[in-house]
Amino acid sequence: MEIVITAVGPDNVGLADPIIHDVTTRGANIAEIQMYDHDEAAVFAMMCRLQIASPEWEPLKRAMKAIAEKTKLEVRVWSPEERLSRPNLAICVTLLEQSPRAVLQAIRDGVIRANPVVLIGNRRKCEPLAREFGIPFEFIGKEDGSADDAEMVRIIDRYQADYVILARYMRVLPPDTCWKFAGGRIINLHHGLLPGFRGLRPYHDAFAARMLTFGATCHFIVPELDAGNQTIQQTAFTVPPGTKLEEIIARGQAENEPRCLVEGVRRVCAREVQLHFHRVIARHPFHQ
Repeated sequence: MEIVITAVGPDNVGLADPIIHDVTTRGANIAEIQMYDHDEAAVFAMMCRLQIASPEWEPLKRAMKAIAEKTKLEVRVWSPEERLSRPNLAICVTLLEQSPRAVLQAIRDGVIRANPVVLIGNRRKCEPLAREFGIPFEFIGKEDGSADDAEMVRIIDRYQADYVILARYMRVLPPDTCWKFAGGRIINLHHGLLPGFRGLRPYHDAFAARMLTFGATCHFIVPELDAGNQTIQQTAFTVPPGTKLEEIIARGQAENEPRCLVEGVRRVCAREVQLHFHRVIARHPFHQ
């Protein structure tokens, strides 16, 4: 059974030791481990991916809860196999509804095998979309339009989301949130072709570079910025010379971005791909 353990909290000595000791004592095979120790911020973070016998699943969760209480760390124990056939999705939105709508419709049509358990927004623009598809809407916005990141984490935990889908969610997640759901649980839609067109205005940047091809990228979010190699899916479209920027953006938002996100989410939910040491790899049939 594949399990991902994440631990985040105030830095101290020997925080990883009890976790590693417990899982190895249970006969676990550690496939991946990453740790982050930020001296200035006094923050410790760890992600451990392992294989363990299924009967150890519940005892392991109880043990990690006890370790969390003792070390004052936030410890999460997650397995993609717990809801293998239909993982729970938390979909995060801001203003644009085309891409989240496409994901919800693809789930309804059976293209994506998943359960959309909650729509999370830092604006209320997409609240009617949640009502239309019969799922809860949770508002985390502040008066200035920013987001309550701590509340987002609490909501994701409360709805037991397996994957967090950033469907044109126009806020940058803080590193500690990324660590809490590390291991390939956060999926983002970027409205440009990476790595060429990063940033907040990829359409404008590609247009300024006189490009005739525009695209979108669905990728895993990792705690380290610009780590690279996390692309799940890319889609592109071409336009004739002289096409106005407004027309390009409208076409991208209405057609290309939703198509890219749907296929990326489908691949992850179907477990065709996974993140391993910050690289997207194909899963072999015997791993299913």
